[in-house]
Parts: sequence; structure tokens; C-alpha cells
Amino acid sequence: MSYYVYILYSLTSDIYYVGQSEDVESRLLLHNSTTYKSFTTKHLPWELKLKLNTGNERGKAMKIERYIKQQKSRKYIELLLSSVELQIELVGKFSTDKNE
Repeated sequence: MSYYVYILYSLTSDIYYVGQSEDVESRLLLHNSTTYKSFTTKHLPWELKLKLNTGNERGKAMKIERYIKQQKSRKYIELLLSSVELQIELVGKFSTDKNE
């Protein structure tokens, strides 16, 4: 099974949300749901902007998610969204096996 880091965008609030999951489509449905209250409920609707395959380790996906959030930069997120090279570099940065 693969894990993914995903980036969502709320047009109504003009903000990005970064998360990780093995089932991004189900997570998107939850983020757009009003069934349970969370941060994302206040900024509906969300659209998927990036689904980045990080490999078979959840820990790696969590590290990449944390790294993106620690940048505290909208500019970094928008650069990541527009640059496949940066996406590859980011996943590689957290690889323990360089053959991933």
C-alpha cells in the first residue's frame, strides 16, 4: 500500500491544507463533510491540488507533511504545486532507500 501527502485548497477562504493518508479520495470526502466538526469544516469546499506518492511507509509521509507545514509558507506550497522537480526532490529528501 502507498501513502500520499496531499494538498487541498479552499477557494472560499483562500487557504491551503496539507495532510497525509493512504486513501486521499476518502479523506477529501471527510474534509468536505459536515458530519464532524474540524478545522476543515469551517473552510468548505475543498479541492484536491496535489496528491504526492511518498512510498510504502506512513512515517515518511508524516515527515514530508510535517516538513511542508514547518515551512509556514504559502509561496513554498504554490512552488511545490507547480514544480514536479521540487516534488521529486522533496520525496527523495526523506528516502532511506534511494531506489524508491
